[in-house]
Amino acid sequence: MATGFDVSRLEALLESAKLLQSSLELEPILKHLLRTAMGRLLARKGMIAVRKGDGNLRVELARGAPTLVAASLYSEDAAREAGIEKIYAIGADPQPVGLLGLGGFALGARSEEEEFLEALLGVAASVISNAQAHEQARTANMLLDQRLQELRALLDLGRGLAATLDPDEVAQLVGFTLAGRWAIGKYAVAAWKDSHANVIRQKGLDLGDIEAAKAKYANLTEPQLTAEGTLVLPIRSQEALIGVVVCGPRMRGMKYRDADLEFGAGLAAQAAVAMENAWHFKDTLARQQMEKELALAASIQQDLFPKSLPPLASLEIAAKNRQAKQVGGDYYDVLPFGGTSPNDTHMLCVADISGKGISAALLMSIIQATLRSLLKRESSLLEIAGTANDLLYATTPPNKYATAFLCAVDPPTGQCRFVNCGHNAAVLLRASGEVELLDGPGLALGLFPMKTHAEKAFALQSGDVLAIYSDGVSEAQNIVDEQFEIDRLTAVLKEHHLAPSSEIVDHMFAAIDAFAGEAPQFDDITLMIIKRQ
Repeated sequence: MATGFDVSRLEALLESAKLLQSSLELEPILKHLLRTAMGRLLARKGMIAVRKGDGNLRVELARGAPTLVAASLYSEDAAREAGIEKIYAIGADPQPVGLLGLGGFALGARSEEEEFLEALLGVAASVISNAQAHEQARTANMLLDQRLQELRALLDLGRGLAATLDPDEVAQLVGFTLAGRWAIGKYAVAAWKDSHANVIRQKGLDLGDIEAAKAKYANLTEPQLTAEGTLVLPIRSQEALIGVVVCGPRMRGMKYRDADLEFGAGLAAQAAVAMENAWHFKDTLARQQMEKELALAASIQQDLFPKSLPPLASLEIAAKNRQAKQVGGDYYDVLPFGGTSPNDTHMLCVADISGKGISAALLMSIIQATLRSLLKRESSLLEIAGTANDLLYATTPPNKYATAFLCAVDPPTGQCRFVNCGHNAAVLLRASGEVELLDGPGLALGLFPMKTHAEKAFALQSGDVLAIYSDGVSEAQNIVDEQFEIDRLTAVLKEHHLAPSSEIVDHMFAAIDAFAGEAPQFDDITLMIIKRQ
């Protein structure tokens, strides 16, 4: 420290040293140092450059020298051009912790103040070094904390994936996790395994053909970052590629960091284990679960079909259902609107429920309960169809719905009203041989929250035959993939229209079997025949 200081300068130096040492943050330290230096030497221009971890000096602070931009590399020539006349080292040469530059002196450089400044810079050197060490420690702690958070996130995600036994849900969880963590609007997750359906979850990206994706990424073993900013993560199991995660560019111009690639690789490894576990679980329990499900669904469904059809005046009704599997998705019934006498109005119903198995059986039970409840208080088929649609849409998943043909018949008169809810057109064979198709614009029940049904009327005359059926009849296939179609159905009706309803049903099933030959039945077959005597 200089020895020629008077008491006032010494006190000022001590006060400045205290202020410098009162903070561990670099910015307030540098601001105080520059303010003090410019004030003591009456300088109008000033700058401070600090040595960074890469060894380069960078401008941290500048006053009165607008061409010196913060964070830019320090250049003495640029400093001189900006009006910096004198440059002082902060700390010992040859590599001081920084540089202080001053210029535009009001009274010229004064030696006594320069002695004060040199003493202050000696104190500032250690203070700046401490602040940099503190900042480095804080940065290291932040990085460590970030890594711990990422590890915790991976651990939590691993638990979530381990508890997920559906490959599609695994892919969805992976996609949602990365989209939320990295703020990406486009991603795709795909996985594949022999004897299992391909798993694809895409948002804003289209992987195209899965076979092409397999070939494209077959040799990918590490995360790959493309020039366009897309990140590709391989999902590998036992050295084999079983899937990929493709993440689009991050929003707001952010880049993927090395830490992101590490996190993505860890997540992909977790996803590989979860996918294998889910597939293994499916393989192990599929048969057992299917047997339990089918047994339960068959039991439920058996109780839903009417044990016998009610006798209605002047009408002869017969119906039959043959399922393609143990549990099907077709349903038929004859339900009273109120009274149950042979002369009371009844509703004829044939429905085709989406899906198979227990879900179809449960949906069938919902439809039956809904129709029976509505028939007790409604006489309008439009109201019944509309209310049933609203109830099913509100209480079932989007992929669960039912097509249905609803027909209200007054037995004594043969007057009929019908609503077609996305179902096959019923076939009305007149006694004269003329054929009418009873179609309508209505959508399937429970598919959309819209009421688009229309009610139409017709009359069953003596000798007329009405056939209400599911698509398993018209779409029955033979070994060359030809379909039975409505023309063959109509031909059977014409050939056997004089026979009783039950015999017409039997003739129709026999004709379908003869047409199909050795081809397996792939869909449920349901047929209801109504004759006016």
